[in-house]
Amino acid sequence: MNPIINGIPVSYILGLAGILFSIGVLGVLIRRNIVIIFMSVELILNSVNLVFVTFSKALSHISGETVVFFVMAIAAAEAAVGLALVIAIFRHKKSTNVDELQSMKW
Repeated sequence: MNPIINGIPVSYILGLAGILFSIGVLGVLIRRNIVIIFMSVELILNSVNLVFVTFSKALSHISGETVVFFVMAIAAAEAAVGLALVIAIFRHKKSTNVDELQSMKW
């Protein structure tokens, strides 16, 4: 395993990914706006992608980058479906606050 990738130690990159993951988890747990929650989930997915790419480069395997490609495709589909649901809920409830959405019935 190569401990340095293009002059940056692997531990620095993993530290950055951990910080991004922690910010994303805090955003999901603390914030009540559904758009902010979706952005936090995307931040979590991007931090995991950063870890996959880091280990892929450090170990000189392409498998991590292949997984990142599929994660990005799934994240794009999640964003499209999630934002469509947010728009539909906002049109009906006139709010994007998660606490006001007690049930899914209209």
